[in-house]
Amino acid sequence: MDFDLQHSIALLARTPATLSALLGGLSAPWLNAREGEGTWTPVDVVAHLLYTERSNWMPRARVIRACGESQPFPPFQRFGHLDELEEKSLGRLLDEFAQTRSASLAELRTWNLGLADLAKTGRHPALGAITLAQLLAAWTVHDLTHLHQLTRVLAVEYTDAVGPFRKFLGVLHCTGHSAPT
Repeated sequence: MDFDLQHSIALLARTPATLSALLGGLSAPWLNAREGEGTWTPVDVVAHLLYTERSNWMPRARVIRACGESQPFPPFQRFGHLDELEEKSLGRLLDEFAQTRSASLAELRTWNLGLADLAKTGRHPALGAITLAQLLAAWTVHDLTHLHQLTRVLAVEYTDAVGPFRKFLGVLHCTGHSAPT
């Protein structure tokens, strides 16, 4: 599928409710689950999504629109989400994410982006020139990556409990995606 802004917005708008439906009200053993040493819990993932919402996608889109490639994006702080975790419940993180995402998408809609706007390039510190369309597509896939991560982290908790059914449960065989993004 080629990039379509409206398709991306439709998906991005659903992420907060999806997170709330999946994680809201779960007990601590689920919310503190990890795939192993150095991996993220579901709460870490939500904090990361909130952090990237505030510091990555829309700020970088604004840089592309205002400066093009003349001003590179500021480096991304991979563990910047740790500040989001301080003294915040999962419920508060989910609420803040929903509010921040809603504001981001409201702003994005006001831009009335056309093909020429989406083709405008910016300068990523590691990847070089990227288009606004590529940034927005990456934002969409980033959400899906973390939804995939969440279902995997939760499923791994029952690896032994499923017994011989394990061979039929693909989520328990998914590898290569465990590193936080």
